[in-house]
Amino acid sequence: WKERGAANAWNGYTIDEKNGILFAGTGSAASDFYGADRHGSNLFANCVLALNIATGKRLWHFQTVRHDLWDYDNPCPPVLVTVNLQGKKREAVAQVTKTGYCFVLDRKTGEPIFGTEERSVAASEIMGEAASPTQIFPLKPPPFSRIGFTTEDATNISPEARKAVQDKLKTLKHGDQFIPPSREGSVVAPGFHGGANWSGASYDPNSGYLFVNSNNTPWIATMLASSDSKSFNFTGYNYFHDPQGYPAIKPPWGNLTAINLNTGEFAWQVPLGVFPELIKRGIAPTGTENFGGTIVTEGGLVFIAGTMDERFRAFDKDTGKILWEYQLDAGGYATPCTYMVNGKQYVVIAAGGGGKLRTKSGDSFMAFALPD
Repeated sequence: WKERGAANAWNGYTIDEKNGILFAGTGSAASDFYGADRHGSNLFANCVLALNIATGKRLWHFQTVRHDLWDYDNPCPPVLVTVNLQGKKREAVAQVTKTGYCFVLDRKTGEPIFGTEERSVAASEIMGEAASPTQIFPLKPPPFSRIGFTTEDATNISPEARKAVQDKLKTLKHGDQFIPPSREGSVVAPGFHGGANWSGASYDPNSGYLFVNSNNTPWIATMLASSDSKSFNFTGYNYFHDPQGYPAIKPPWGNLTAINLNTGEFAWQVPLGVFPELIKRGIAPTGTENFGGTIVTEGGLVFIAGTMDERFRAFDKDTGKILWEYQLDAGGYATPCTYMVNGKQYVVIAAGGGGKLRTKSGDSFMAFALPD
C-alpha cells in the first residue's frame, strides 16, 4: 500500500442519510493491465465500500473484480434502491459495472440479494503474472452487455466486414470474458468503456426499475516485453473494429436497459442510438457507444443523450419506446438534469461533444420544456 497507486473512488459517493452510511465504488489498482508486482485479489480495488459516515469505519466491502487486468474499475458509485422480494421490502444498493453486471447488495451487510457464484476463468501466459483463477458473477440480473467474444459474435453488417473480423480473430485470444492480456492480443468484451461507465444508473422507486445505458464495443489488450524481458508493458487502447471503423462485434453496440429489481429480470432492453448511414443501407438501429447517463421522472420518462448521433431522447419508462428526440448541435455526453421554475418543469443537457467519442465539440447548455 505504500507504493501502490489508484484503487480510488474517483467517481464520487452515495450517501444514505437514514442509516448513516457512505458508499463508494473503487477503481482498479495500478498499473491497469499488468499485475505481476501486485499478486493477490488486490483489496480494496474494484470494490463497493460501505463506511460509517460519522467515523469512517469500514462496515463492509464487496469486490466485483479480483486482480483486475482489464481496467474494469467500478466507474460509478452504487445507487440506493429498495427491493420488494415476495412482498418484503429490503434496502439495498445497486452497483453497475464495466463488466456488464449489476450487483444488488444489502445496504447494511453487503450480502448479494440475488446470490452470486464463483466461476473459473482463464490463466495468464505472461511471465510472473498471477491472474485470479476465479471471478464472481451475480446470479441475477443477467448481464446487460455482451459478454465475451466468439467467432459467432463477429459483426454481421456485411459479409465482407464479418469475414475480415473473423480472420482477425484467428490471430487473437478470444472467447470467454476475463481472458488476460497477452502477447498476441486478447479481445476484451465488454471493452475498456464498459458495460456501464461513469454515468451509472437511475432508479424509479415506483416501479422498482433501474435504468442503465451501456456499451457493447470490444477492444484488444496486448502486452509487450520490456527491453530487459523482466516485465511487460501495455501497448495501448486498441479499438477492435471492422475495416470501415464500426465495432467488430454484432450490433447492438449500445443499449438502454430497464432492470426490474423486484425480480432481477429485464423489464426491457432497446438499442440506444443510430448510425444514419447504416439506416440508409437498410440496417436496423445498431445503437452506438455512449457516454452520459439517464434520469427518470415521476411522470414516466427516461431522458438520455450520450450517443454518437448527437441526439437527446425521451423513452417511456414502462416500455422503452422512444417518445421524443431532438438533434443537438453537439453530442450530449453528460447526464441531464431536471428542475422547476415558477411551477414549470425543464430538462437540460450539456452538449459539449468531443471527448472519448471524438465527435465535433460544442459549448451549449440546451434546455427544454413542454409548451405552455
